Amino acid sequence: MERLPPGQKEIKKSLLRHIGSVPKFDPKTWNLAVYGEVKNPLSLSWKDILRLQSITNTSDFHCVEGWSVLNNRWEGISFRTVVEMAEPKDNAKYVTFESDDRYTTSLPITDLLEEKVLLAYKLQDEYLEPERGGPLRLVVPHKYAYKSAMWVRKIKFTSTQELGYWESRGYSNTADPWKEDRRAK
Repeated sequence: MERLPPGQKEIKKSLLRHIGSVPKFDPKTWNLAVYGEVKNPLSLSWKDILRLQSITNTSDFHCVEGWSVLNNRWEGISFRTVVEMAEPKDNAKYVTFESDDRYTTSLPITDLLEEKVLLAYKLQDEYLEPERGGPLRLVVPHKYAYKSAMWVRKIKFTSTQELGYWESRGYSNTADPWKEDRRAK
């Protein structure tokens, strides 16, 4: 099987891409809120995140601009862990991620239950630099990178899908790099 989706070229290190300034991180006051259509809303401190069982996996990272970085070693918590802790209600079908810089993206829960989807705090065995989305970023390897929100602070379970920042500006909501699904149809 090909490693690179159609229209992608391999680069050795991901480019730094973000809009606006990089949010500040204070581990003493930082928290992650999980809310919406869940039985158990959560507020997790940075210490709480680090106490959860971590997983490490290696995946490729594909940008909608046409570049890919192969063999990224991510460490963090499986998104499945969040689902187990929050217990989504039966009507919860989607999840919206809200970042410190007000960036948003949304995915169906089914996409987020894939094995390699995680909330990462390490890349290549080092804590994520703020410029790379630290302290916590979503990693969804089977989607274009704009679905892998940086600086995640809120996770909202919803019954209907909310369009995120790029999706509301004409980018594909399904973001499948293997289908070159870059723009909304």
